[in-house]
Amino acid sequence: MSEEDDSKPAAKFEEQEHHEHTDEISPELEAFLHTDPTKGLTSAEVAERLEKFGPNQLAERKTNPFLKFLSYFTGAIAYLIEIAVIIAAVVGDWLDFGIILALLIINACIGFIEEARAESALDALRQTLALKTRAWRDGDLKEIDVSELVPGDIIVLRLGDIIPADARLLGIGATGEATEGDLQIDQSALTGESLPVAKGKGQTVYSSSIVKQGQQLAVVTKTGGNTFIGRAANLIAITTEEGHFQKVINKIGNVLIWLTVALVLVILVYQLVHFRGTPKGNWQVVLENCLVLTIAAIPVGLPTVMSVTMAVGAKQLAGKQVIVKRLTAVEELASVSILCSDKTGTLTLNELTFDEPWLCQGFTASDLLLHAYLAAEPGANDPIESAVRRAAEETLVSLKGRQGATGVPGYKVTSFLPFNPATKMTQATVQIIETGETFKVAKGAPQVIIKLVGGNDDAVRAVNALARRGLRALGVARTVPGDLEKYELIGLIALLDPPRPDSADTIRECNNMGVDVKMVTGDQLIIGKEVAARLGMGRVILDASHLVDPEKSDEEVTEHCVRADGFAQVIPEHKYRVVELLQAKGLLVGMTGDGVNDAPALKKANVGIAVHGCTDAARSAADIVLLAPGLSTIVDGIKTSRAIFQRLRSYALYRIASTIHFLLFFFLITVIEDWHMPAILLIMICVLNDAATLVIAVDNTEISDKPDKWRLGQLLTLSCVLAICLAALSFATFFIARDLFKVDPYVLHSIMYLHISSAPHFVIFSTRVPGHWFKNMPSVTFSIVIIGTQILALFFSVYGVFGAGEEVAPCGWGWGMATLGLSLIYFMILDYIKVIVFQKWNFAFTARVWPSNSRRRELARRNIDHERRERVMKSWKKVHQVVVIMKTIKAMESRQQSCISSV
Repeated sequence: MSEEDDSKPAAKFEEQEHHEHTDEISPELEAFLHTDPTKGLTSAEVAERLEKFGPNQLAERKTNPFLKFLSYFTGAIAYLIEIAVIIAAVVGDWLDFGIILALLIINACIGFIEEARAESALDALRQTLALKTRAWRDGDLKEIDVSELVPGDIIVLRLGDIIPADARLLGIGATGEATEGDLQIDQSALTGESLPVAKGKGQTVYSSSIVKQGQQLAVVTKTGGNTFIGRAANLIAITTEEGHFQKVINKIGNVLIWLTVALVLVILVYQLVHFRGTPKGNWQVVLENCLVLTIAAIPVGLPTVMSVTMAVGAKQLAGKQVIVKRLTAVEELASVSILCSDKTGTLTLNELTFDEPWLCQGFTASDLLLHAYLAAEPGANDPIESAVRRAAEETLVSLKGRQGATGVPGYKVTSFLPFNPATKMTQATVQIIETGETFKVAKGAPQVIIKLVGGNDDAVRAVNALARRGLRALGVARTVPGDLEKYELIGLIALLDPPRPDSADTIRECNNMGVDVKMVTGDQLIIGKEVAARLGMGRVILDASHLVDPEKSDEEVTEHCVRADGFAQVIPEHKYRVVELLQAKGLLVGMTGDGVNDAPALKKANVGIAVHGCTDAARSAADIVLLAPGLSTIVDGIKTSRAIFQRLRSYALYRIASTIHFLLFFFLITVIEDWHMPAILLIMICVLNDAATLVIAVDNTEISDKPDKWRLGQLLTLSCVLAICLAALSFATFFIARDLFKVDPYVLHSIMYLHISSAPHFVIFSTRVPGHWFKNMPSVTFSIVIIGTQILALFFSVYGVFGAGEEVAPCGWGWGMATLGLSLIYFMILDYIKVIVFQKWNFAFTARVWPSNSRRRELARRNIDHERRERVMKSWKKVHQVVVIMKTIKAMESRQQSCISSV
């Protein structure tokens, strides 16, 4: 070796700092924590502290089922239906009273039954706590109920224990003896960290995490709702926001209701004044006329059709192993534009796996696995040992297909030293059966194994490289032939919690559908970046400190959330904040997870999705539960939900247009001509047409390639346009039949009944898709039911089924077929009007028509972004042209040179 090599400093191990969540202890609380670890608290102290801090359990919050059922009778549409029920009772119209009340109760029952779910998120969190624990009390070690723990209690933590409360490790054993090494704590369900965390004296261990190795005494620092898991429970309890779908329905309902109330009140006042002193002016008669008009105008079927459509969608999703717990989540999933996903157990397998190893010269990966297996403790409940044994059994031919065997064919382990926290390695003495040769194998922390072999700078650099990527390294060495004291390094095993096989494809498909997937994990930043790279995600993974930086405004933090590909080292409060900030920006957010730490964010998100193998807490807080491993079924869920969204929007457009048409025509015809339709015909329109539209739940539809939105301005504007066009046809039909053909008034009732039943109803063939109706044909079932109801209405009109007693007379086949045919042709004309409105409608149009400060700012921002993109594209084209020219010149020079050479 040269002098230059001798002077070169040896490679050193880089210390990768583990970022641990630190729990603040107030000075007042700290005063309670200096308990004698050999005696514990006295009974008097325990009683006093129970009085001050309360029991170590999560507060119960129960929802009264009866009050929950009554909540389904609230909302804009429900209130108007209830008013109609009261009016029907006042005027003694018991038939209408029964029909309306039945519709109201059916709507409530559908909502209650389909969406009924136990409010069990807090119960599930409570069940993750240990039930019994061992604590020093009055100088004795006693087994007590977990609920009796108080700050200052001295508890014993051993292998396999569920930690009953947040506690500070004391670094001593159960009887006061010194302990060697740290506790290995599995806190993946709380923080999302995929590997057990080593914790020693003075560090905090959290309630509901599990002791995987070691034993120590600890002093309880926090109990009940003040613990790490308790704060998660509190976040779940305060999340009671109204769902996105309910807000949309209420907005639609409010528009229709105020329009209905305003016009009906005008008619009420007009008839009371106009017919004053006559039988028609009797307040009961006028009120009954207005009641019938109100019933026919109210979209009583809107909640029912929406619920049934979503219930059918939920059934379809169940067939794809996607269980819907909250019915409106089916619709909301279609609008989700950002999907925040937990990493551990969701994007990854949550199990350590053998990754690409680092090998010394002369050794293979099979050699590394064989020797690691020989030095692995059989049956050890340790994730690293399990990963080594599993990798060897899946790779080595000699170990494949064995049932229950633990040894290696051809080798005999004569002695074995299990893992020792002091030495940080396992050792085995092995004999080759065929030759009788004996050698030793050592496996453990790379620092220890490299020191055992006398150092290896290349191996040190390899360990550092692996650590910078978040991979856990494990050194393996064996003795050289003929010397049982001299070791040589075989290589380094790299261990990682790997991505699920389908995660990368799922993320890519979500991105193609306009859904941005962000990884939100409690694991370390370097691990988050490594997994993101393997999944094909962007590597802009930020530390959770960005979310709580006091020097940044909420707007700045929100921009971080929008632009980042994910966050690492987060706790439940951080995940909750990410969702909250994105929602404040107007985005609909989905959240996936499997652990207790995910539960608050799952509850807060517009759509919370609990993945396969999740904890009870996550399952209870979620709106959707995936029964199949991984996220691949989410793609099916998004596609199905978007199909359902299109059906819901098409029905809403149809129902709003028909309601406005109905009110507009009857308001004007009542005020101008004093004409009204018999009550029985109005009720038939209401019942038949709404019942028929239930089949929209099974209709064909188009699936959009980006998240759907309820563009209410567009929806209401198009509805008004269609309603005005329908009203124009209604007036034309009325005046042509009455004034041109001089039909009998009772016959006119039949003609107008058929027209008002069919003309708006056929429009649903157009509203069901955003493009032309014939480009996506309706399903056979849908077509048969819609057309069938109008054929039934045709028979009612042609034969005057309800009779002269109801002021109805037959209109004949001529009028019947003409009216029905005109309605069919007219919907095709309206279809072209609909397409034109959809084509012309965009944000710039709305900003010009309905200008507001926020719209102007957003339009300016979009224009700036568009100009920036245009400049980038122009610059790129110029660069591309230069490259093409340079390539052309180079090709010509090369050709010229070849010609010269040939000459």
